[in-house]
Amino acid sequence: MPDTIAAVATGGMISAIGIIRMSGDGALAAAGKVFRAASGTGLPDAVNRRLYYGEFSGADGRLIDLCLCTVSRGPDSYTGEDTVEFHCHGSPVVLSEALNALFSHGVRHAEAGEFTRRAFLNGRMDLSQAEAVIDLIEAGTPAAALNAAGQLNGVLSVKLESVYSALLDIMAHFHAVVDYPDEDIEEFEARDYLPALREAEGELARMHATYARGKVLRDGIKTVITGRPNTGKSSLLNALLGYERAIVTHVAGTTRDTIEEKALFGGALLRLTDTAGLRKTTDTVESLGVERTLAALHGAGLAILVIDGSEPLRDEDFEALRSIPPDVPKLAAVNKSDLAHVLGEDDLSGLGLCCRRVSALTGEGLDALETEIGKLLPAAGAPPTGELITNARQADAICRARDSVSRAVEAIEASVTPDAVLTEVESALAAAGELTGKTIREDIVTRIFGRFCVGK
Repeated sequence: MPDTIAAVATGGMISAIGIIRMSGDGALAAAGKVFRAASGTGLPDAVNRRLYYGEFSGADGRLIDLCLCTVSRGPDSYTGEDTVEFHCHGSPVVLSEALNALFSHGVRHAEAGEFTRRAFLNGRMDLSQAEAVIDLIEAGTPAAALNAAGQLNGVLSVKLESVYSALLDIMAHFHAVVDYPDEDIEEFEARDYLPALREAEGELARMHATYARGKVLRDGIKTVITGRPNTGKSSLLNALLGYERAIVTHVAGTTRDTIEEKALFGGALLRLTDTAGLRKTTDTVESLGVERTLAALHGAGLAILVIDGSEPLRDEDFEALRSIPPDVPKLAAVNKSDLAHVLGEDDLSGLGLCCRRVSALTGEGLDALETEIGKLLPAAGAPPTGELITNARQADAICRARDSVSRAVEAIEASVTPDAVLTEVESALAAAGELTGKTIREDIVTRIFGRFCVGK
């Protein structure tokens, strides 16, 4: 019999409502010791998924809160076990006292991700759906939320199941013929399964091809703001974010380390990175900052070169431009347009990239800059509905499954023995099973649910 767990499911900040979630065979009994419905209904008699108003009392019988309570009995609950939720006032103190009251009746505190892990172990969702839960919680854009919601609803699971089922049919037929030679079973011919294997190979290839877009959707595009010192890089970061995130002074070299924040641009998530100014220096700390700037540029998906439009171009501006890898999309923000223009269009044309005049101080030109940034971003395409692969674990498993199926197809076409074909099919099955949890190792499961927060 699994023990009963409880946790606050709504975070630790003050809010109007705070939810305490419980799960386990003893959930109703423990909840009944602390909650008394105003209607007089005992929790053992409570109707599933109906809200009951009543008193929540501590172990000493003193009133902690007036709240709402709802019951969902297993197996038709989120975790597949009996669950109880208390919708309390959102004071962290109230929620802490309520948890302590439950702990005094034998309930223990839930571990991170334990509710969703129980749902997975009890067959309420597969592993791809469980991973979608945390993706939905952490979604940084509407598109990321749509994709995660689709995966939670089983879009990815359905595609995986069709591939897994096709591979399983091949294995089952082969072993039936081998294990029951005296039975009237149709002879196994590997070539008969070529169409099914090619279809599986194509489906896995299509799924893997979505990973590049899915990774950008989930993690955003690393956008490095670079340039020589004192051109207004930190001011531009603050202007794009809409608040003062980076320290700004007139002293060149104020920024010594990279600063990263996220912002939405036209529906795309950008991980804006402010960097130390690029110049030759003997200052040890500033040199480390320059090294980090160069490292950030080599991992960037977009670079914004900031130039001071109130001064002539310097060699350092061209050095900063050359430090951006050739394959990184880039544009120039010609800052300080609120001051007299020293740089003309002829000067800027020598940079060989799109330039937009802006003022990080007044906000002038930021809309035009955002438009140009949008032109350099990957095409968004149609809103996702759950078909995009968003994490490296899934992408790796799909890649291995696809490669094994490809080798099985090649083996059949080369007329090798069926057992060699089946070795590859079995490998593909194992890799595909990792996506839904059918063949996953316990240590990997533990690592996956370690990403979750407590109460989820």
